[in-house]
Amino acid sequence: MHEQKKGKFFYHENGVTYFTKRTERSILFVLTLIMLGWGIVEGLIGLGH
Repeated sequence: MHEQKKGKFFYHENGVTYFTKRTERSILFVLTLIMLGWGIVEGLIGLGH
C-alpha cells in the first residue's frame, strides 16, 4: 500500500497521482452536481420547443 502524506488532498509518486478517499468522493460529488444541473437545463430547453 502507498504511504499517504498527511494533510494532502493528493500526491504524486512514481508518475502516478494518488487521491485521498475524501478528495475522490468530493470530486465525484461535484461532477454529479454538474451533470444533474446540465440535465435539468437540457430538460427545460427541451420543454420549451
